[in-house]
Amino acid sequence: MRKKLFLSTLIISLITLTFSMLAVNLVFQQQFSDYLTKTNEAIFEQLPSRLSALYLSKGTWDAIYLDEVSHSLPDGTIVTLTDPNGKLIATLDNSMGGMMHSQGGMSMGMSASSITSWKTKTLTVTGTHGILATALVRYPATTPILNPKDVLFQSSVFRSLLFAGGLALLFGMILSYFTSRRLVAPLKRLTLAADRIGQGQLDERVTVQAKDEVGQLATAFNAMVDNLNRQETLRKQFTADIAHELRTPLTSIKSYIEAFQDNVLPADQENLTSIHEEIDRLVDLSSDLKDLNVAEMGALSLSLEPVDLKHLLDKVIHSLQPLIQEKELALSWNAPRESVTTSGDGRLLTRLFYNLVHNAYRYSNVGGQIAVALTQTSDFAEIRIKNTGGGISKDDLPFIFERFYRADKSRTRETGGSGIGLALVHQITVLHRGTITVQSSVGQNTEFIVQLPKEVSARNPSIKKPEY
Repeated sequence: MRKKLFLSTLIISLITLTFSMLAVNLVFQQQFSDYLTKTNEAIFEQLPSRLSALYLSKGTWDAIYLDEVSHSLPDGTIVTLTDPNGKLIATLDNSMGGMMHSQGGMSMGMSASSITSWKTKTLTVTGTHGILATALVRYPATTPILNPKDVLFQSSVFRSLLFAGGLALLFGMILSYFTSRRLVAPLKRLTLAADRIGQGQLDERVTVQAKDEVGQLATAFNAMVDNLNRQETLRKQFTADIAHELRTPLTSIKSYIEAFQDNVLPADQENLTSIHEEIDRLVDLSSDLKDLNVAEMGALSLSLEPVDLKHLLDKVIHSLQPLIQEKELALSWNAPRESVTTSGDGRLLTRLFYNLVHNAYRYSNVGGQIAVALTQTSDFAEIRIKNTGGGISKDDLPFIFERFYRADKSRTRETGGSGIGLALVHQITVLHRGTITVQSSVGQNTEFIVQLPKEVSARNPSIKKPEY
């Protein structure tokens, strides 16, 4: 890539330099030719006064002095000088043929055959006694550069242009070399780091040396590695947690069966009920995992129907009322008098709010408070569920919707749940094109805020991270 970048920059520099030199040379020639043309026209304007002075000083048209005038004319210029009666006095030009002073002669210039476009102008030579002669000037429309000094000047300018272009190309090559090296070097480091990460070395990082696009790529690369590291940590934790979640009830069931086989415990109703509870725990866990995985894959479809959120929350709170009373919690339930109806899946929404209210019950202090509030606007319904308790730290807030994540690592399923309830809450909220946010103060309270649109399309939305 470095070679390609260097060659492409070099080719672009060559093309730009070539066109620039051609353009400058073309403009220079045009401007220089215009300059010579204006200079020649200034000479023509002075020609009548020169011829008049020549005639008055000699009293006649002296051939020697006319020859001097002809040599001062611009190259390619032919002046036909006639008297007031139209009789030819002389033909003047600045060619190798010089001037022929005769009544019917003419001068043949060596350059006349190469000129294709001419201009003419008529000049009147006057003296003290009136008109002395008439001069018909015929000159090239575009002045060619025939003067050796002009040619030398043009060559000097062109050589200077070539020298400056060569220096510019040299500096361009040097700059291109170091620029390509500076650009490619961090990309090489990124490539090597990506190879090492592909081999499982997730502690690999690259140094961010600039704030340009390459620096932004390095920053994004490091963020990606951090995310991979976190995902790998969560994967390992998930494996350990799912093994623990399965092992605990299975071990309990195995212990009961061995006790039955050894006649240590009787297979009575009480012991069989305990086994049944452990089996229910396994079924609930597998059901939660299935629903969560289906939702994350986008394959969980909504059975949309009008849902009365006020009635739904009434049922959820009523089902948890015995647990709330047992823990001596003060419950505050505020809702508008009219129904709050939205489009959604009643079964999934029931599960969503059951998990949130149950979490509020579980993590509230004995004698604490739970506040559930339902409000609505023209487009959204908002549900706030707040409880007093230990709260959630800022470090844990970004991860509480991860599968099997527990803010308190010492909690078991009995004290902290399975760790997938909030993950399922988040997925159900997103499926309904809603949002869920969390506000918490450590040691004081935690509040979950769910906003659900009143109209939901059946198309599954993209998954977005919740806000905190």
